[in-house]
Amino acid sequence: MLSAIGRAFRTPDLRRKLLFTLGIITIFRLGAFIPAPGVDYGNVQECLALGNTEGGLYQFVNLFSGGALLQVSIFALGIMPYITASIITQLLRVVIPRFQELHQEGAQGQSQLTQYTRYLTIALGLLNATTLVSLARSGALLGNCPVPIIPDDSLITILLLIITLTAGTGLIMWMGELITERGVGNGMSLLIFTAIAAGFPTSLGEILRTQGAMVFTFVLLMGVVVVALVIFVEQSQRRIPVQYAKRMVGRRTLGGSSTYIPIKVNMAGVIPVIFASSMLYLPSLIAQFNTPQDGTAPAGWVNWISTYLTSGDHPLYMLMYFLLIVFFTYFYVAITFNPDEVSENMKKYGGFIPGIRAGRPTAEYLQYVLSRITLPGAIYLGLVALIPLIALVAIGANQNFPFGGTSILIMVGVGLETVKQIDAQLQQRHYEGLLR
Repeated sequence: MLSAIGRAFRTPDLRRKLLFTLGIITIFRLGAFIPAPGVDYGNVQECLALGNTEGGLYQFVNLFSGGALLQVSIFALGIMPYITASIITQLLRVVIPRFQELHQEGAQGQSQLTQYTRYLTIALGLLNATTLVSLARSGALLGNCPVPIIPDDSLITILLLIITLTAGTGLIMWMGELITERGVGNGMSLLIFTAIAAGFPTSLGEILRTQGAMVFTFVLLMGVVVVALVIFVEQSQRRIPVQYAKRMVGRRTLGGSSTYIPIKVNMAGVIPVIFASSMLYLPSLIAQFNTPQDGTAPAGWVNWISTYLTSGDHPLYMLMYFLLIVFFTYFYVAITFNPDEVSENMKKYGGFIPGIRAGRPTAEYLQYVLSRITLPGAIYLGLVALIPLIALVAIGANQNFPFGGTSILIMVGVGLETVKQIDAQLQQRHYEGLLR
């Protein structure tokens, strides 16, 4: 393994790509600690020291920004606007026929969809920046902190702050695309990986400080087991054999080859967990806006939401979280994998599944296999997502527990994909790749 890494750095072209990627990642991490204009950094640290920023939106968005959100830095919005824009663009293919046509046009259509995603990212970044600044001005961003985060809240300062945060989102998006084009690839995913990995030392250090060495050792051992299981499931797939009939084109014989359609156990990735987390945050957000500020008792339904749906340590919250993940897994897989389209493409090129007639029977068979394999994938996602919530109850760790939930799913998935890309580039120049 070490010799393979050394061989990668001895290859000039690959070394240049790796160093370029590391340089962009360094800039991305530095931006997470540069305060935005008009923000009092000392007051921000004083507010964070109070420890009122646990739970809900804070931990979820702060996870994807690498801690930049709660630092109110120039990269405070992180990669979330781009993730949201990408998901929206993908979902719009079902609603808007033009988007589906662009998706089927190949490279040119994909380029147009990418451009739409960029525009939507900037628009969402502007909206998120306005919301963030409003929360910072009112003091609600960091748990009703008594000291002002933005001492000078004049119109010029507010506009400059909103523009800076939006520009930070655009800069992150551009850096991700640079890594994809000139680095090792997978640019946006690598930036998300970096943002999540940056929080691991802090989370582990907090467990060691508050729970002791024995619990810390147990958490590390459990983390190794969880990572191994996640890698096993992420690599698991159901291979449906496909045979292509021979055909004559002029004097040449084409086809006659055998291949397969790989259907992964976890086809939805981490998207269902993001959807479920966002949906469960809405009740607490509604309750927060309906809580009286004059000290009077809130309404009964507000108390019910605050008791059962705000903190992740209640069994009802865990059950709803699990069921939402299962639902969104089926929903997202149904949108992204179209058995009718796959069957039509196979029929067009003379392909068929052995023992299954081409056309409608093939689509029905693919739908049957997909529905059967999505169930264990959905249960797996739900169980992995519940690990931080169970840790919150068992050892008192916060919901940013490192070995579980969104963080471990993204890190393992991106790590595997990046290793495969580096391995493929190594095998273009050597017979041996990064992994034997």
